[in-house]
Amino acid sequence: MDMQGQRQLFVTQQQAWEALNSPDMLKACIPGCDKFELTDANVYNVGVAIKIGPVSAKFTGKVTLSDIQPPSSYALQFEAQGGVAGFGKGQSQVTLTPNAEGCELSYTVHSTVGGKLAQLGQRLIDGAAKSLAEDFFRRFDEALQAQYPRTAAAPEAEAEADTRTSTTDTPNAVSAWVWAAGALVLGLAAWWLTR
Repeated sequence: MDMQGQRQLFVTQQQAWEALNSPDMLKACIPGCDKFELTDANVYNVGVAIKIGPVSAKFTGKVTLSDIQPPSSYALQFEAQGGVAGFGKGQSQVTLTPNAEGCELSYTVHSTVGGKLAQLGQRLIDGAAKSLAEDFFRRFDEALQAQYPRTAAAPEAEAEADTRTSTTDTPNAVSAWVWAAGALVLGLAAWWLTR
């Protein structure tokens, strides 16, 4: 499975970098995640309960960061096991690029799956992956906004968000764009689906 995308984040590049490297933040934002622990330099153990179609399982895995270039990019490799539900492994590249509104998070994910998950069909897996990624980004965005309610680097973005909120009557309409682990989240979204 291959996935790629971009998300506008209305925080500074450094703030997004710190969030993407916070195990507590990632654990709180990844649906079904009950463990995201640093076990060695740039190595995290992860535990996630997930349901895709008729397959429901608890997955455990490892995420390893490499090619780290703070605060702009890193690569990650991930692998996970879910018993009879299957396994997944792959890699992801995450890049944060500063812009006038804060920064843009770009990601690519390449992964493979096996076991019962692989038997579900690409369409179902792709749909679940997109749904999990959107849920993650929504949670991540909300967590960033709670932690950085006013970022000095993005006053124009705040004014734009205020305008959108008042015209749509939806509180915090900005939550449509989210962060992605930054790399980790993307990797984790892909990891989730592939485990």
